[in-house]
Amino acid sequence: MLDLFADTPPWQEPLAPGAVILRRRALANAELLLDQVNQVATRSPFRQMVTPGGYTMSVAMTNCGHVGWTTNQHGYLYASVDPLTGQRWPAMPAAFLALAQACAHEAGYADFQPDACLINRYSPGAKLSLHQDKDEKDQRAPIVSVSLGLPAVFQFGGLKRNDPLQRVLLEHGDVVVWGGESRMFYHGIQPLKEDDHPATGAFRFNLTFRHT
Repeated sequence: MLDLFADTPPWQEPLAPGAVILRRRALANAELLLDQVNQVATRSPFRQMVTPGGYTMSVAMTNCGHVGWTTNQHGYLYASVDPLTGQRWPAMPAAFLALAQACAHEAGYADFQPDACLINRYSPGAKLSLHQDKDEKDQRAPIVSVSLGLPAVFQFGGLKRNDPLQRVLLEHGDVVVWGGESRMFYHGIQPLKEDDHPATGAFRFNLTFRHT
């Protein structure tokens, strides 16, 4: 259904108090964003991280920015060095920063200063279990999440894992921003369905901007 509106200007859909979907907001920048993703991945390749409990995540990840999100045997953390390459994470591209700040402002969050961008690559069957983004020291800043490529079902719940879930389809160019009352809401992605997208092939990419 959303494809019926693909040629219209971006529009907003309320999701929860403090949370909004900016439909097609990143569509005009998608080609540049994907090119920058490829450039980041040439320096810090995608990898499937292993959780402290020994579980290999189905989503492949990399990072750019001052710090990157990663795991080790002790837990989840932000680190300035990519443990795979031993080098600093690639700098956040200017196009990433500009989009994240503009989307945050449009959602009601002024002066967003993201210092980390977690880049997720989903292949068919990959998912992200319900979780809270709670590894940031200052949780007053919002989360800005950009979807590129194949569509996926986004689950957005509440402060408890067993709170009722909203399930919304996110498509190429959609941006979700949440903070304030919704900042610690549980969220996740259902297993990606197999398909082919003209911009990304068999993959979905997600850029998640955070102030750590």
